[in-house]
Amino acid sequence: MNLKKKESLFLGSLFLAVQCLCMVKGDVHFYDFVLTEENFTRLCSTETMLAVNGSIPGPVIRVHKGDTMYVNVHNQGNYGVTIHWHGVKQPRNPWSDGTNYITQCPIEPGSNFTYEVILSTEEGTLWWHAHSDWTRVGVHGAIVILPAIGSTYPFPKPDDEEIIILAYIYCNVKMATQTEDLKALVAVSEGMVVILARLGPLVATLSTSKQGEICNHPLEEVTRFLTNDE
Repeated sequence: MNLKKKESLFLGSLFLAVQCLCMVKGDVHFYDFVLTEENFTRLCSTETMLAVNGSIPGPVIRVHKGDTMYVNVHNQGNYGVTIHWHGVKQPRNPWSDGTNYITQCPIEPGSNFTYEVILSTEEGTLWWHAHSDWTRVGVHGAIVILPAIGSTYPFPKPDDEEIIILAYIYCNVKMATQTEDLKALVAVSEGMVVILARLGPLVATLSTSKQGEICNHPLEEVTRFLTNDE
């Protein structure tokens, strides 16, 4: 085989390889997360919590398998924070995993950081959240990863969908108390859980001397709260 034929074969193979890479590469998405301290009322108690784009839960991310997303996090809150992309493998990209003090330092108040989130084999519903318990209370949301473009569901396509998010709620637990607990190596626990945007007791294990007021109500009060149509 002469040199010209070898060059033609090489160029042809290179062209096919580039075409294949272009075919498998997913879309690129860009998001801005603005973290601010907001007042929210739950169980007749108003607390200041860190929220994303003014809402709790935060924005729902909708992407396809194989996509890449860049999320620019602007921390306008009072404390450092990182965001973890729960269930995303992040191949060869651990510095965007969001594990505070392990893969990155917290994003300090008044600063920003852009995460590169690379989706590989993930498919289904995952979630993103702050990597510390007290900031996770408000900083969390769903990631919906649809099948790759051109492929189908491994089951009949649903007629509709509804995202269910379980989230913890603190009542009258101040950051100063949390910080002192961490210094004393006391486990910081949660008091309530939100199910389908309705409130109900999870477990009353908080220590009032260490944690502050327990976010708890008698069962009959909670039942009346959930079923009252007025």
